Amino acid sequence: QVQLVESGGGLVQTGGSLRLSCAASGRTFSSYAMGWFRQAPGKEREFVAAIGWSGAYTYYTNSVRGRFSVSRDNAANTVYLQMNNLEPEDTAIYYCAQADVGGVRLTTYEYPYWGQGTQVTVSS
Repeated sequence: QVQLVESGGGLVQTGGSLRLSCAASGRTFSSYAMGWFRQAPGKEREFVAAIGWSGAYTYYTNSVRGRFSVSRDNAANTVYLQMNNLEPEDTAIYYCAQADVGGVRLTTYEYPYWGQGTQVTVSS
């Protein structure tokens, strides 16, 4: 079965950087789009970034565009989220997810597989 394991979260000051990783297993990683989502306390899970099967196409929510960068290494079955210039509003649990198709997908409903999440806390 598909397994997704996130790592790289932690506590960082405003303006700092973190790099999240998500290691996938269970099926052919290079065939499927990957996404990053986040959920802050008391809020719904929201889309952050997505990347298509080849890595050629990416998409970001407006609040992170220009600060975050999503990438993937298909040989390593891993997707990354580089987060720069972090703000307190970025504090949340970050989840990676895998779609059932290769093209970029933007909503939680389009991702059947999810990791357990990793906490990112940005202090002011």
